[in-house]
Amino acid sequence: MRIIFLLVLLGGGIFYSYIAFADLNFMTRTGRLGPGFFPRIIGLSIVVLSIWAIVDARRQSAADPVPAGYWRDVTILVGIALIYAVLLKILGGFLATVAFLLLALSVLNTGRHLQNGIIALLLPAAVYLLFDVALNASMPPGMVPFPI
Repeated sequence: MRIIFLLVLLGGGIFYSYIAFADLNFMTRTGRLGPGFFPRIIGLSIVVLSIWAIVDARRQSAADPVPAGYWRDVTILVGIALIYAVLLKILGGFLATVAFLLLALSVLNTGRHLQNGIIALLLPAAVYLLFDVALNASMPPGMVPFPI
């Protein structure tokens, strides 16, 4: 089942990379990085990492049964991702990402509240600094005004 999932992920990564290379420009007319810069890096990373994971999964000799607790975590994380999609429209990119990371890390990294809080604040702050400040590309705005 793992290999089937990875093959589907590889197919999606190839399709994503095709769109990034075929439809999005790498550079703008003014010589700045264009809208295809990051999607190309992400697409190629998905393809390379998927191939690596497929090779690694094939090397494993024994099939590992998935414990029942993992399906509960997967279900919870899918629910959190759906909530994130809604919060993204309401709160905007920064606050929704902080909330998403806090919830997801509380499920996956239980008992480490300080570490989860630091990660949930620093990662969106780094993304904000990278995109909004360095690249002059704003994060998604929300209906709730936020000074960042």
